[in-house]
Amino acid sequence: MGSWLRSTRVAEAERRHRVAEDTRAAERARIARELHDVVTHHVTAMVVQAEAARYLTAAPERLDQALTAVTETGRRATADLRHLLDLINPDHGTEATTPTVGRLLTLVEQTRRSGQPVEFTEEGTPAESTGSADLVAYRVVQEALTNALKYAHGSRTSVQVHHGEREITVEVSTDGSDSRAPASPGGSGRGLAGLRERVDVLGGDFHAGARTCGGFVVRARIPAGSPS
Repeated sequence: MGSWLRSTRVAEAERRHRVAEDTRAAERARIARELHDVVTHHVTAMVVQAEAARYLTAAPERLDQALTAVTETGRRATADLRHLLDLINPDHGTEATTPTVGRLLTLVEQTRRSGQPVEFTEEGTPAESTGSADLVAYRVVQEALTNALKYAHGSRTSVQVHHGEREITVEVSTDGSDSRAPASPGGSGRGLAGLRERVDVLGGDFHAGARTCGGFVVRARIPAGSPS
């Protein structure tokens, strides 16, 4: 009996250890996704804006606008990072809000100031409570616009968001015939892979790939209502 009790305690301790390790690994992955999304988008925008500014020395007004855009992007990056750090903080309360689809217009305007022609269409009425769906939709658009800035700068980009009763659908497409833009254009693919994971967790559908007519498209169907 004593031997059985000891083996049972050991097995339970090992099980708890595995659960704790899995929980920590999942949390590290979640934080890594958030950092990637926030840092990559803002830094990419700042690099593009700064590159454009160097050619505007003969046009003071346009140069001032370009430098102002860099400053605003840097401030927005700092604010988003502070928000993320607040979420990571164990003492963080439940009152803070996450980025929602309502902020998409600001995201689109930032991308436009970086020199990307973006057409934005939003249909339907956002639900009062959509849980994680709002944030996932925001991240899908954010990552797609970041990739557009990186790999198709100056190409016409379309952002379409539709709010349904039970789901949010997002489509971001970029014109062009650049065949160098595979499903993970030019980089590690961490951003698009992270989006796929986010959408899968909510039971939705995600697609990213080259269009037959040229260019690149990202589509997501995100079920709404998950509180997590």
